[in-house]
Amino acid sequence: MAVLLHRLGHSAYRNRKLVLGIWLLVLAALITCVGVFSGKLDDRFSVPGTESQRALDSLSKTLPEASGAGAQIVFTAPTGHQVTEAPYAATIARTVADAAKAPQVSEVVGPGASGAVSADGTTAIVQVQYPVESTQVRASSVDAIEDAAEAAEKDGLKTSVGGSVYGSKGVHVGPSEIIGVAVALLVLVVTFGSLLAAGMALLPALIGVAVGLAGLLALTPAVSVSSTAVTLALMLGLAVGIDYVLFILSRHRQQLARGADPKESIALATGTAGSAVVFAGTTVIIALAALSVIGIPFLTTMGLGAAGAVLVAVLAAITLVPAVAGFAGSRLTPRPASRAARRAADAEGSTGHTGMGTRWTKLVIAKPLLTVLAVAGVLVTLALPAMDMRLALPDNGSAPHASSERKAYDTISDTFGPGFNGPLLVLAETKGGTSATSAEAGAKVAQKLQTLRNVKAVLPPQPTGDPTQSVITVLPASGPDSVRTGQLVRDIRKAAPDIKDATGASVAVTGTTAVNIDVSNRLSDSLLPFVAIVVGLSLLLLMIVFRSLVIPVKAAVGFLLSVGASLGLVVAVFQWGWLADVLDVPHSGPVVSFLPIILIGVLFGLAMDYEVFLVSGMREEWAHTGRARQSVIDGARHSVRVVTAAALIMFTVFAGFFPLDDSLIKPIAFALAVGVAIDAFAVRMTLVPAVLALAGRGTWWLPAWLDTILPDLDVEGAGLQKAQAHAQASATESKEPQSVS
Repeated sequence: MAVLLHRLGHSAYRNRKLVLGIWLLVLAALITCVGVFSGKLDDRFSVPGTESQRALDSLSKTLPEASGAGAQIVFTAPTGHQVTEAPYAATIARTVADAAKAPQVSEVVGPGASGAVSADGTTAIVQVQYPVESTQVRASSVDAIEDAAEAAEKDGLKTSVGGSVYGSKGVHVGPSEIIGVAVALLVLVVTFGSLLAAGMALLPALIGVAVGLAGLLALTPAVSVSSTAVTLALMLGLAVGIDYVLFILSRHRQQLARGADPKESIALATGTAGSAVVFAGTTVIIALAALSVIGIPFLTTMGLGAAGAVLVAVLAAITLVPAVAGFAGSRLTPRPASRAARRAADAEGSTGHTGMGTRWTKLVIAKPLLTVLAVAGVLVTLALPAMDMRLALPDNGSAPHASSERKAYDTISDTFGPGFNGPLLVLAETKGGTSATSAEAGAKVAQKLQTLRNVKAVLPPQPTGDPTQSVITVLPASGPDSVRTGQLVRDIRKAAPDIKDATGASVAVTGTTAVNIDVSNRLSDSLLPFVAIVVGLSLLLLMIVFRSLVIPVKAAVGFLLSVGASLGLVVAVFQWGWLADVLDVPHSGPVVSFLPIILIGVLFGLAMDYEVFLVSGMREEWAHTGRARQSVIDGARHSVRVVTAAALIMFTVFAGFFPLDDSLIKPIAFALAVGVAIDAFAVRMTLVPAVLALAGRGTWWLPAWLDTILPDLDVEGAGLQKAQAHAQASATESKEPQSVS
């Protein structure tokens, strides 16, 4: 691999104009495709093969209003008045008429017809139905509903609009993300000691991000792409893109500081650091692509979309960086007396100066057992809240407090009960029956459902376009993200055989709440197998790279500690509500159901990234000196500063998405940011050196029979360096004068 990448670096350097032109041409073509052919983003959560999804698909044909999106206009009368008073009733009736004129609306049901008036008469709800899903509802239609509600406030009523038409806002680039990139640039300037080098590091990363994002958006006419998938691709593409460029360019500048030729230096950096970049990127891609085996379409799209962004970032690092370095030439060489030059000399151990990385490593391994126990104890403590983790998909209860949908959600929950925000739809079907027999069976089913625990109310059966079907709305006594609501869904399904025997109708639970519960259950069931796959993969890959048993086991345990601590912090903040006000978290409740799997997939790749860059230097020192403890110190000197900068950049990029008022993106950004910080600083830079110091020479032991069957990927570029040393020696010999016999 290293030899191939070395040749690629040479070629990209020589043909820099062509390489840059190809990237810009591809970017322009993709942007054109997005502008001409781009479709709409699809934020549907579906689980093919489940009972709820099959029933929902059936209702989409026989009763589109039941399977489509809905909006709720909530009216609250002034203090001391009731919504049933004549002036307010007239205002509500006018609002119903105005809402019915909104685009795409199929039906508007006033409180008089539905009975949605609170017991004290202070609150009423108007139901607005659409024949299409929320992703297909145009913004103009929602605006028309909001305008109709706002007009009612002129007559003294307080209004808010909620419902399933509101969802994730998706991709959004605003001030916080721009600040994140600016901080990343600042870190690069400090790391390189050069504004030119920092700018050249950022340029290939930004081009790669733009290509990856445009490519994903260009697929929307043919593939269902969610807004969350686009945001995740942006987050990951930006974070790993900058990091991968940083690794290669920092190696290049170190070599330039030692007097290397720019062309040969960037080729060597691409062959050595680039090999580690390819390995690290491949692990991220494999872990993200593995999300597709879970069988949930939106998660598959998220995984493959993010994997595509990482792939583009890798390609940009190993082709664009050499090309851009070709334009800069020797101008990237640190000035002889500059701080960057001194750092390069320190990294080679040619000065007496002791860098921060060396001092930290010596401190860590001074008492390695104490370090291991302290770090492991802290991380296990942080992970304890994860044992209480509950998973669910967010709803309007997770929206910002000031938003209209959150106000509507809270008002309905307080006045009518939390279950009114998450009704269950029960599809009752009779074989070969008529509308009359179906209605009779539906009425009997409703009576049976009323006897189940946690059922607050059961509405009368509603006929569909199929005479054998009827739909019964069940209002739970608990909210849509409550454990009790999930238990009610299971109770209805468990009672289905008895209901069929008593009524002659088969029943299936569906609706948005049931679908979300099924999604969360599928993800919960997939979590442990996915962890097993990822950990097994890490053991195998690191065993191949480092020819060791201790390193992969230590890396896997460290990875699990990082994931556990990150999930524990997520539970403490987002589920328990610790520091929720300080961090501006609008709602305490279950963790986003796909967050753990996304965190595991992403953090796995990043952990392997830092592991390779840190430990490869230590292994190189061990191979040269055979001194186990000293090799840990000397190896860390090469890479701690670069890994620190990479972790800070990634943390900043992820944290830049945290301020978004999006119930899906906010916890994911938080989890990835703290996960990177914990894994880089607590595990890789602290726990790893301590464990290697404890293991001593045993760190690098591998049974001979296993060494012979494992392939040699040469990620560290040892083969390339040997070949170059041999070539230089041959060249030197050819220049020496031949003796005359």
